[in-house]
Amino acid sequence: MTPAGDAAPDQAAGSAAGVTDQAAGSAAGVTDQAAASARGAADQAGALETLGRSSGPASLILSSLADGAKHGYALTKDIESFAGVRLAPGTLYEALSRLEAHGMIEAVESHDRRRPYRLTATGAAALSTYLQAQRQVAEIGLRRLAGSWALT
Repeated sequence: MTPAGDAAPDQAAGSAAGVTDQAAGSAAGVTDQAAASARGAADQAGALETLGRSSGPASLILSSLADGAKHGYALTKDIESFAGVRLAPGTLYEALSRLEAHGMIEAVESHDRRRPYRLTATGAAALSTYLQAQRQVAEIGLRRLAGSWALT
């Protein structure tokens, strides 16, 4: 038979281990949530990159649609005005098709032959994340140029 004094330290150790396991489980849960959130942000950031060679045109199209729905020709003219880039029709419509397939844009009902598109919440989030990453790259590049080449 075990003395009563010997059982208490074992129970206390068991209780402490249980509390430690619970705390570790809670910390792991928080860590898992943070990791999932980071993965979600990375997925959004990489959403445009998954479009491959269309990511450049995609960012231009999404930027154009950020201020309202437009059809193909209006997109081309708007992009040309703010970016100085003229998207060829094949490039434009391939990018539109991929953006629509990824849920970043959607077609708007139209009563004529034009097919306008609008930005979705998914597209807005992906564009924001992408542009913030591009801003960071631009700032670093400009800072390095200023330091090494005396260019601003």
